[in-house]
Amino acid sequence: MTTPWPPRRSARRPLAPRVAAPREPVDPAWIGRRVVRRRAKGMDADAVAAALEDARFDARQDSRHEDLADDVRGPAELEEWERIDQLLAAAPAGTVYDPDTDDVVRAELAAEAAAAAAREAELREAARVAARADELQALRELGTLEQTEPRTRDEAARDELTQRAGGYVQADVDAWLAHALAAHRGHYRDPTAREEAAGLLTPPVLAHAALLAELARLVPDADVDQLAFAARLATAEPEAAGELAVLLARAHPAR
Repeated sequence: MTTPWPPRRSARRPLAPRVAAPREPVDPAWIGRRVVRRRAKGMDADAVAAALEDARFDARQDSRHEDLADDVRGPAELEEWERIDQLLAAAPAGTVYDPDTDDVVRAELAAEAAAAAAREAELREAARVAARADELQALRELGTLEQTEPRTRDEAARDELTQRAGGYVQADVDAWLAHALAAHRGHYRDPTAREEAAGLLTPPVLAHAALLAELARLVPDADVDQLAFAARLATAEPEAAGELAVLLARAHPAR
């Protein structure tokens, strides 16, 4: 069955600029806790108790200054000295503080490592999506997009291309995905991928795919001109297009 495609544009569209990943914001409280742990390393209970008294004195002094009212590092340091003091008070006599064996520190480090790994994974995925968007853009310019098999996460590449265009609908990419979804091409051969598409594609694309699927069953030899209305209807009235697809499905329930 032949299917309609929007006219191909010859104007070259710019690729997405590559930008550096944003830096993590500085956390003064985190810095304060790290400073305390470095200072406390190797201290016994008496030394930590003395350092705690110094921290309390500093806190009282700071409370007199209005410009330090929003300071978070000082209170964080005081809380950390108090925590370490309690930790050593509950430990056997002669124990010295070692952040490497501190369960709280180890849990924080594990959480930080997990968060860093998650951020790295997000950056890798964003780079992969951007590269795929570049590839789809090149295929558009070559006029071979409609012959391309869609892959997993191409919905994200579609969003990337739409964002690059300032939010304007990319009719050819939307039509490509709708045709692939209707014909179960590429990763849409997997029923799970088709189910996930419902949450990844826009209502017009989903309505277009549903309408194309039913029309293909009813009129398998329909030509381009006869099916051209499907994309226009789905774009202008996606809800109506979806309802029409349901009605057409009822016209031939046997699958």
